[in-house]
Amino acid sequence: MKVIYDEEAKALYVRFSDKEIVESEEIKPGIILDYDEDDNVIALELLGINREFLDTDKFSVEYKRPVKG
Repeated sequence: MKVIYDEEAKALYVRFSDKEIVESEEIKPGIILDYDEDDNVIALELLGINREFLDTDKFSVEYKRPVKG
């Protein structure tokens, strides 16, 4: 499992499998599921998540920080 938090987008992405994503579906506002060819959920994206709500003691999070230019 891979967990990525994008500070700029305020999005938390959880990838359960390395299989190819063939379809994505927003099941509710701000909740997106990614599916593989067998219609299994292989990833979850949550939008509008603030970093301070992440409990990083429970799992490892890769942070994607905005590019400053």
